[in-house]
Amino acid sequence: MAPSEDHPGERAAQDPVKLIAIRDSALSLDEVFRAVGDDAAGGTALFVGTVRNHDGGADVDTLGYSSHPSAEAEMRRIAEKVVAEYPVRALAAVHRVGDLRVGDLAVVVAVSCPHRGEAFEACRKLIDDLKHEVPIWKHQRFSDGTEEWVGAC
Repeated sequence: MAPSEDHPGERAAQDPVKLIAIRDSALSLDEVFRAVGDDAAGGTALFVGTVRNHDGGADVDTLGYSSHPSAEAEMRRIAEKVVAEYPVRALAAVHRVGDLRVGDLAVVVAVSCPHRGEAFEACRKLIDDLKHEVPIWKHQRFSDGTEEWVGAC
């Protein structure tokens, strides 16, 4: 039986933006995954960004994220743009600020849609746009004593 586009589950939900936050505490995969649960979603895509131990050929010891006061509002704007482009049933995005260590979760985003392809595409669009547009900066400290600031999400 072919899916009916007339069925409400094939369309975007009424209020699909379930969780948008900037946090100075550890992020939870479970919280984000639960936020995008929807009985009409056949596909859920989740992206987790972690602190890696290197960048540009240098060993990273620690890093810190800081954000502009408008960052959360920008995250919501981007989320609403993704919702307008895809049949999103539920969407969540949480970013960490403060000092992090290698292996810590820096960002977690998830999108649920009626089908897996839409979920993958919407999740990719969400994280890519967050990375490029949200005013969050990364201060990396390298093992050789050098450091750098970069715009990142």
